[in-house]
Amino acid sequence: MTRVLVVEDDPQLVRALKINLHARKFEAEEAGTGADALRLAAARTPDAILLDLGLPDMDGVDVIKSVRRWSKVPILVLSARHTSEEKVRALDAGADDYVTKPFSMDELLARLRAATRREAAPTRADRPAVVTTEDFTVDLAAKKVRRGERTVRLTPTEWHLLEILVTHPGHLVSQRRLLLEVWGPTYSENTNYLRVYMAQLRRKLEPDPSRPRYLITEPGMGYRFEP
Repeated sequence: MTRVLVVEDDPQLVRALKINLHARKFEAEEAGTGADALRLAAARTPDAILLDLGLPDMDGVDVIKSVRRWSKVPILVLSARHTSEEKVRALDAGADDYVTKPFSMDELLARLRAATRREAAPTRADRPAVVTTEDFTVDLAAKKVRRGERTVRLTPTEWHLLEILVTHPGHLVSQRRLLLEVWGPTYSENTNYLRVYMAQLRRKLEPDPSRPRYLITEPGMGYRFEP
């Protein structure tokens, strides 16, 4: 059965969506906040997400961006925001479709079926929500790193750098790409930034920082995460 996560804080709309989803043989689960949505998306791996942008704790666009760091699950936005700017923001963040309120339930369910059919193709390759090694665990949804029972505190820059590497396991990520994504175009040649922050990450994560096992340097080219 196709699992759908409904992220909406309007109880009446949630009830209507769940009734219609169940009638069409979908399994539906609800989240009323962005934090709950991220937790359930990571724990339950839904086949699709119906997402309202106006959540009480965070903007729905930020939910989309967070999910897109580790999953390609179809995300259909349901929003009262009608402007083209809002639609572009959501679609650029990674939403698959945008339905404005009020909407036809039949049309919404048709779009949902289309999105899940596309995602059911054999090429699906979702990234795991949690990356586990022998020495540490990276929870991409919660943005937390643990070594055993201890939480490893990372700066936002350290986290961003680690996140890019662990979501591309075994692949070389170039110095330029890391600098552009983490620091921006002004710093695209500042490779010393990478050396400093990679050294900090290794001190926090590697059993022997002087002989890294997970965060590998490819001299003159970039870095690679080996799980």
